[in-house]
Amino acid sequence: MKIEKLFSDHPADTGDDHFSSNAETPLRSDAFDKSNDEKILIIQEHVRSILETLGMDLTDDSLKGTPLRVAKMFVNETFGGLHPDEKPKASTFKNSYKYGEMLVEKNITLYSTCEHHLLPIVGKAHVAYISNGSVVGLSKMNRIVDYYAKRPQVQERLTLQIVQELQKVLGTQDVACVIDAKHLCVNSRGISDVASSTVTSEFGGLFKTEEKKREFLDYIKLDTEF
Repeated sequence: MKIEKLFSDHPADTGDDHFSSNAETPLRSDAFDKSNDEKILIIQEHVRSILETLGMDLTDDSLKGTPLRVAKMFVNETFGGLHPDEKPKASTFKNSYKYGEMLVEKNITLYSTCEHHLLPIVGKAHVAYISNGSVVGLSKMNRIVDYYAKRPQVQERLTLQIVQELQKVLGTQDVACVIDAKHLCVNSRGISDVASSTVTSEFGGLFKTEEKKREFLDYIKLDTEF
C-alpha cells in the first residue's frame, strides 16, 4: 500500500482528536483468546521488526533483550488493565458509623498511555463519593483508577470509566472524579508544549449541584502536604 493511500485512509491530523462512541474501551471480541504468554511472544517479534526497520542493531548487548522486555511490559504492566481478570475486587462495607458527608481521595498518582501515539499520560486523579449506606476501602479507589489507566486511553473515557465503576460498586450515582494530567504526545512531540496539562471531570448525582461540586473542588485545593 502506498504511503499516500495509508494517510488518506487514516489522516494523521486527526490523531489528537478525542472522539469515541462510548465509555467502553474498544476491544475486539477475540481480545482474550490468546494467553498472555502467547501475546508476549507475538509482540516481541513485532517490536524486533520495528527496531530493525529503524536501523537498530539488535545484536548489541544493550538492545538484544529489548523486544522481550517491551513485550512483557506491554502485556503485564502498561496495558495490564485491559484484561478483566486484573479488575480489582472492590468489596464494600456497611456504613455503620453513619458518615453522611462526601469522602474524597485526592492526588491519586495516575500513569496511563495515550491511544493515539502510545505515549505516556502522567497526572493526578481526585475521586469522591457520598455514601448511601455502603463504603469502599480507600485503597480500592486507587486500584480502580490504576486498573482503568493501564490501557490505551483517552482522558475523557478514563474519567467516565472511574466514575461509572465506583457508581456500580457503591450503588449510588453520587460519585465524582477530576483528572489533571500531562500528555507526552503534546509535551514531547508536535507542538512540544511542556507547560500545559489537561483537566477532565465527571460529576454524578448530588455532585451535579453547584453546592456539592464547589465543596469537592475546594477539598481538592486543600494543602495536604505532610
